[in-house]
Amino acid sequence: MGQFNKAQQLYDILLTQATNESDKASIYHHLGSIKNNQGEYQKALTYYEKSLAIKQKILPSNDPSLATFCNNVSLLYMNMGDYPKSVLLLEKAFVIQQQSLPSNHPDLSAAYNNIGSVYEKMGDFSKALSYYENDLAIKQQSLPTNHPDLAKYYNNIGSACTNMGNYPKALSYYEKALTIEQ
Repeated sequence: MGQFNKAQQLYDILLTQATNESDKASIYHHLGSIKNNQGEYQKALTYYEKSLAIKQKILPSNDPSLATFCNNVSLLYMNMGDYPKSVLLLEKAFVIQQQSLPSNHPDLSAAYNNIGSVYEKMGDFSKALSYYENDLAIKQQSLPTNHPDLAKYYNNIGSACTNMGNYPKALSYYEKALTIEQ
């Protein structure tokens, strides 16, 4: 906890010395991350909103750094239990990433997984399944068929299928995961 307080003190000093908007946006973002890590979500949100307001003024709407920012703020909303806002930001980031990254990029795979995870927490298992399947498709292009990471993605699909009552499909994916994990 002491290191977070020291970091905050340093960023507060840097904020008073910052002369350009880009630096201020970055400092507000870091202050938001500190507060998020400390569990002070409302304060984190205030800092993130200040950072976003600046970034939206100085960056093009499809700038990849906005996608990173949206992903980070979505984690804050997830920590707060506000899944609709979390998924909204994840989808906004996803649109930016789709415009700026190749279709098989690992960041797109992670985005599919993150969005699927939030939809699963919201109880929208069919949407979760769709995102998980897209995530797996990208992973299967880049990883060997027995790669340990694939077990996680097979389990995600199995979980969504279980929650939807599609037990045969769930079992199939759980078995694939188990084969890799053994």
